[in-house]
Amino acid sequence: MKKVAILGSTGSIGTQALDVIRGRRADFEITALTCGTNIELITEQIKEFNPKIVAVGSAEDAGRLQSIFPELDIYYGEEGQITAAESEGDILLNSLMGMRGLVPTYRAIEMGKDIALANKETLVAGGQVVMDAVSRNNVKMLPVDSEHSAIFQCLEGNKGKKISKILLTASGGPFRGYSMEELEKVTLSQALKHPKWTMGRKITIDSATMMNKGLEVIEAKWLFDVPLDRIQILVHPQSIVHSAVEFEDTSVIAQLGLPDMRIPISVALGYPDRIPYCGKGLDFFREGATLTFEEPNPEVFRCIKLAYQASEAGGSYPVVLNGANEVLVEKFLNEEISFIDIQRTLEEMLEKHNPTYNLGLEDIINIDQEIRKEIREKI
Repeated sequence: MKKVAILGSTGSIGTQALDVIRGRRADFEITALTCGTNIELITEQIKEFNPKIVAVGSAEDAGRLQSIFPELDIYYGEEGQITAAESEGDILLNSLMGMRGLVPTYRAIEMGKDIALANKETLVAGGQVVMDAVSRNNVKMLPVDSEHSAIFQCLEGNKGKKISKILLTASGGPFRGYSMEELEKVTLSQALKHPKWTMGRKITIDSATMMNKGLEVIEAKWLFDVPLDRIQILVHPQSIVHSAVEFEDTSVIAQLGLPDMRIPISVALGYPDRIPYCGKGLDFFREGATLTFEEPNPEVFRCIKLAYQASEAGGSYPVVLNGANEVLVEKFLNEEISFIDIQRTLEEMLEKHNPTYNLGLEDIINIDQEIRKEIREKI
């Protein structure tokens, strides 16, 4: 039986992971669950899955839960997330949003746990540090993002084969084909309506700006040890081809399926086995009848270009890109800035940034905090 800890169990990825585990209770044991503020939902999850450790956002909520579950070990705050990450278990599913996922992931790796990673910011900001720890501790880093899971699956059985190109697909978001002038008029409600995927608010906005795809390029670089110039974004509005790999003989192997996050979650949790799934499969005569691909426009969706440039420059640039983007998305969600202000401000911050290199974990955390403070003072 595989012991699983889930950080962010009440979010989109966390709840779908529990859907997967619910159907395979003989194969999995939940050892730890964490959330931010959704105490009602995690209460139900505790009753159903009986974890040994739970962590929540605040001391007040921890006290509320303790009164309901007096025998349960309950923690709170950042240290609570870390305690849950370090607790007994075989694999940690990190579905936290943003930089909150970096330290718990690193600490779990140091404890010898495999990682099912749905927190791309961990590798965007801390790629070298995290992947060095993965190698040093001989653990597996199993991607949960649908695109990276697709690439991972395409490479299975092809280990050691030379990669010519990674083809990273993107739906294009709700504003595919828009001009810069049209982006100026985008509203929050429009940006939150993704045409294909049901996701959290932050990642939905990242998809609309296409920063999500830029962050995924950086994540792919670290996960698969591929240079940036061999990672190509393909806008694929049907979201059926989740990504592909072109090998040196020009053969392309792709992974296809309906847009359902339970599939990449099950690939990561079940690895090296595949978990049977009773959901709907791909009907090539309906959903797969027409598949189209387009080039993205990095002059309009400038977050793509900024992500490539930040990763190429290295050092603290990706930390600044990620931290500034998180705050700017938060400001947009609070309707304090416009949609187009996200990429414009990011460009300003990167242009004036004075980089540092050879970063350790504490350096990354400090730079992240500094850039967030600067953005909040600026707006």
